Amino acid sequence: MGPGLYADIGKKARDLLYRDYQTDQKFSITTLTANGVAITATGTKKTDLIFGEIQSQLKNKNVTVDVKTNSNSNVFTTVTIDELATPGLKTIISFVVPDQKSAKVELQYLHDYAGVNASIGLTANPVVNLSGVFGTNALSVGADVSLDTATGNFTKYNAGLSITNTDLIASVTLNNKGDSMSASYYHLVSPLSSTAVGAELTHSFSSNENTLTFGTQHALDPLTTVKARINNYGKASALIQHQWRPKSFVTISGEVDTKAIEKSSKVGLSLVLKP
Repeated sequence: MGPGLYADIGKKARDLLYRDYQTDQKFSITTLTANGVAITATGTKKTDLIFGEIQSQLKNKNVTVDVKTNSNSNVFTTVTIDELATPGLKTIISFVVPDQKSAKVELQYLHDYAGVNASIGLTANPVVNLSGVFGTNALSVGADVSLDTATGNFTKYNAGLSITNTDLIASVTLNNKGDSMSASYYHLVSPLSSTAVGAELTHSFSSNENTLTFGTQHALDPLTTVKARINNYGKASALIQHQWRPKSFVTISGEVDTKAIEKSSKVGLSLVLKP
């Protein structure tokens, strides 16, 4: 019930406007072994290229180990320990083979009035990231900064504000080292039908460009949801997602540039199967 982490600022609006939209073909299947290991195989087709990924996940009490390998021969390993030493504290250790500079340790701490996320790379001159959100579940402010200790320069500094009401969430964030500002809102119109509307306005100070995106979603029935969005450049997208069995979804999405309909139409398909 606290303010959450910095990544949660504006997350409801982002999920409404961007989540599940895609123009590729994706297939994902998950199976469970007898000893409780979840194995997920994913294949994605982008234009004429096919990317593959296999992930295995093992949970033992408060420890979760994820090992993922992809078609580029990279192996991603993540170890997550929940409630380490104190309630609300999560420790995450991750590294990528063969990238020797990818190892890092991350700490997440959630409190009723604060959420803190700190990470440091396990190298001689690491990149240090620190983000924090303070307030309540109704009003919170936060900041997110990264420091490259090799150069002594800040590679990132962002700030955000979030206001949450019963059915309305509004947020403002300052990103890209102060070069851009985004304002978003999410309004749950009808909880029974999951009907919601949202919008995001992003302004770039360096280019003086504005991007405005509107979106909506509605549940046709308890298992089927439709979503649509459009921005001020004329790009429109829509999708329909059906849960044909628990945790298994089929999603068909499309995108079109209304200024060049005959050249820009794209269709994406996603199939996710879980036991």
